[in-house]
Amino acid sequence: MSKLKLAGASLNQTPLDWENNLKNIKEAIEEARSEQVDILCLPELCLTGYGCEDLFLGNWIYERSASLLPQVVEWCQGITVALGLPLQHDQQFFNCTALIADQQILGVYAKQNMARDGVHYEPRWFIPWPVNKVDTIELNGASYPIGDIVFEHKGIKIGFEICEDAWRQERPACRLFEKGVQLIMNPSASHFAFGKTFDREKLVIESSKNFQCTYVYANLLGNEAGRMIYDGEILIARYGQLIKRNQWLSFKNINIISAEVDFDNPGETYPTPEEHVRDKHHEFAQAGALALFDYLRKSKATGFVLSLSGGADSSSVAVLVSEMVRRGVRDLGVHDFIEKLGIKAVQQFKGANADESTIKKILNTVFTCAYQGTVNSSEDTLRSAESLAHEIGAEFHCWQIDEEVRSYTTKIENVLSRKLSWEKDDIALQNIQSRSRSPIIWMLANIKNALLLTTSNRSEGDVGYSTMDGDTSGSLAPIAAVDKHFIRQWLVWAEHTLGYASLHHVNHLLPSAELRPLEKAQTDEDDLMPYDIMVEIERLAIKDHRSPLEVFHLLKSKSLESDDLLKGHIAKFFKLWTRNQWKRERTAPAFHMDEFNVDPRTWCRFPILSSGFEKELKALEAT
Repeated sequence: MSKLKLAGASLNQTPLDWENNLKNIKEAIEEARSEQVDILCLPELCLTGYGCEDLFLGNWIYERSASLLPQVVEWCQGITVALGLPLQHDQQFFNCTALIADQQILGVYAKQNMARDGVHYEPRWFIPWPVNKVDTIELNGASYPIGDIVFEHKGIKIGFEICEDAWRQERPACRLFEKGVQLIMNPSASHFAFGKTFDREKLVIESSKNFQCTYVYANLLGNEAGRMIYDGEILIARYGQLIKRNQWLSFKNINIISAEVDFDNPGETYPTPEEHVRDKHHEFAQAGALALFDYLRKSKATGFVLSLSGGADSSSVAVLVSEMVRRGVRDLGVHDFIEKLGIKAVQQFKGANADESTIKKILNTVFTCAYQGTVNSSEDTLRSAESLAHEIGAEFHCWQIDEEVRSYTTKIENVLSRKLSWEKDDIALQNIQSRSRSPIIWMLANIKNALLLTTSNRSEGDVGYSTMDGDTSGSLAPIAAVDKHFIRQWLVWAEHTLGYASLHHVNHLLPSAELRPLEKAQTDEDDLMPYDIMVEIERLAIKDHRSPLEVFHLLKSKSLESDDLLKGHIAKFFKLWTRNQWKRERTAPAFHMDEFNVDPRTWCRFPILSSGFEKELKALEAT
């Protein structure tokens, strides 16, 4: 058979949600069968979910996976399906893909290279399968080949690379090419990061060219387990030409694309696939919206609550929630969106059109904002918060917390037998305002059974410019993986490109915590350093693990500022970075967005106690 219809499917799975995961797998197979697909590639570990983490250290999850395999086999009548699942063999745990053809298991490929950098910890759970080794595995009373297998099926040779396998220099595809493999399938769980789609597309196209094959890539979709976002990208390439690409970051549970390939005609040409917008600003809006949607529905909460200060950070979070509804309704339709989200007041939206009025009603149902002012808050930020909440349709409240602040400060003044002053007690007087906001907004979130969104960004996480149990207080931190410099740029883009006219207010304000008296004209950059300088230092110090002196020499050539200022900013960054690891340890769960982040639960591990770069900073000072 020279002509075969090949397909990849992206699936929105959830760890251990057997019913959901099997339902999505079955629907993908049924849709592929209805389209007369011959071979379907499903994502990595799609049966259990990729993000089971240390649950992969228990025997029972492998036993459960094996016990569910016959159900999937039964669905594969008249179609060949590659299914990702974990399996136990010889008391060891493996990340596998079973190839099932017309209700028969042909064998199991086991992953050879474990992802172990950045956000990945696969070697903690799985054993890499040895190159060229093939063994026999017992599954539900029958024996099948397992390991480094080349399958011969439907007249062609088929091989596998599972996600990380393809990103290594010594990769399975090199050996598959030598064995004359014509079709390589890559079931993946490749996390989203800005710009990663371009690297992935290049990998798939060049793989198909270099290994003279057809290459099918299928990724997981959505916010699977809380922190990682999967973009659901599906790519099919042939002899160096991309022939199919799907619309990624979909709100749908499954997405399938297919292409008919004539394996006897290497010179076959195809129309160029439609391109989709993939710049960083669009990516942040789409990925953030999808991540919020999945987090909300999978947590079974009824909505979000946000302390909307009118500043850049809280405004960006509010826009992401708005985009969650707008993009979700556009992708799914009103009925499917609210049903999937689990909105209880579903009747009021029955038969509603996806117009502006309906979108605002949905937002009013799932999103509550509150401006919590003090004597140090300005009319500018109140106007900024109120106008944005009104524009997007959120439920909006406004109250003052001066009474609560006075209650706390009076008690401490009685203990100390003196009045607190800004000259002596600056940090304490700032922090108590931020902390006083937390209990009341938490109370509102609890009453609504909603998730409280916190507004910390990565730049604040770098230097601890946040109040624990204050502005960091919340269930989820949607922007904690992106820097403040980007947030400010993105808000300008959102005003002009997405049409949020009310962002004009926040885009003309200097970022400020508004915790000192107004006459002191407090700004974030006066407290810290210019955000564009911080971004440059951060990338070298954290992402590239450079020393203070190395950072200085690398930035000196860019002429960003005078040498003395640059040294001072570098020293300040490193001092604040080292003394605030304990704050980063307590950051609310955050979405991984950029190529790195400062969340110790995922990308960046750093000691809570250290010397604080003492000698390294002395070397910088002496330069």
